[in-house]
Order: sequence, then structure tokens, then C-alpha cells
Amino acid sequence: MSHRILLLGAPGAGKGTQSKRLAAEYGIDHVTTGDALRANKEMETEYGTPKSFMDAGELVPDPVVNEIVQAALDDADGFVLDGYPRNLDQAEYLSSITDLDAVIFLDVDEDVLVDRLTGRRMDPETGDIYHVEFNWPDDEAVQERLVQREDDEEDTVRDRLEVYRENTEPVIEHFRDRGDLVEIDGEAAPDEVFDRIADVVEG
Repeated sequence: MSHRILLLGAPGAGKGTQSKRLAAEYGIDHVTTGDALRANKEMETEYGTPKSFMDAGELVPDPVVNEIVQAALDDADGFVLDGYPRNLDQAEYLSSITDLDAVIFLDVDEDVLVDRLTGRRMDPETGDIYHVEFNWPDDEAVQERLVQREDDEEDTVRDRLEVYRENTEPVIEHFRDRGDLVEIDGEAAPDEVFDRIADVVEG
């Protein structure tokens, strides 16, 4: 059976980690907006190609994002959606084009999100992400070259969470009002979170 799963949560809630595990566990596609746009950047829509907006450094407008995501979902034999929908218009569009089997919200307190995001460090040579508390490399040479991305500095993190709240809270309410939303404590250990998600998906 192919599953159609939507994973919602703030930056730092663990969506990426859990989405990858779900995709591997169930043999379904991990669909992110960024990947879908990069894979289809030349796709013609009535508003132009995603590439035309990306090259200009502009946000790709909702109607273009919607078409790209729909193309990715149409190609997928089961999927876990991560990072879309980002606003109410996108959520309503998604509800109109597919029936989701599970809509899961990873609930994490804001202070925990800030700790998770500000503690991230990147290896500029490999692109691997580590964390000062949860996932520190043993290799001293790697430790020494790790850097904090601007995105993960505290002021930026708090701004990102504010934008997330403004745009995505209505998305959560949309699915809650439809009776589809299942909330999971995203502060539990990653394995525990995954088990709870799997229970919902298989339930």
C-alpha cells in the first residue's frame, strides 16, 4: 500500500529527519518544495518557469509552486510531503488535488526549537550537519572546521520562527478543522517520534 503523508512542524521540529526515515521505511517519495522546484525548474507554467524567479532571487509564487508540487505528487507512488504547504492558499490547493492518509504535526516548544537550530554546525567541506549537544563529531579535524550558518544564528532563528507562525499556523488550523490533524510530541527521542508517526500512518 502506498501512503500519502503530510508532515507539518516548525523549522527544527525534525521534519526532514523523520521524512527521510518514512520514505525509506515505506518505499515512498520524500517530496520537498525545494527539491521539486529544482527538479522542475524549466517547467512552463502560465506564470513562467520556476527558474525565472529563482534566477532573479525572487520567491516563486504560489500558483507556480502548486503546479510543481502537483507534478511531483502525480509522479509519486506514495509520498511524504515536507515543507509544503507553507500557507493557507497552498493548504487549500493541496486538499483539492489529493486525499492524504495522514496529516501529522510535530509539536515542539519554541525554546527547544531555538536550542536545536542555534546548536547546529555545518562542515563546509562535506555539507554534513552536526549539533553541539546531540550529534558532535569524534574527529577533531572535523570539529575544528565546523561553522554556524547565518540561518542558525539566534536572531535569524527567531525571525524564521515568527514568519513560520504567521504563515503556517493557519495551515495547521485548516487541517485541524477538517479533523485530519494528528499532533505528536516532537520533543521525544527521534526513534520514539518515528514509532508514533508509524502508528498513525499504519493505523
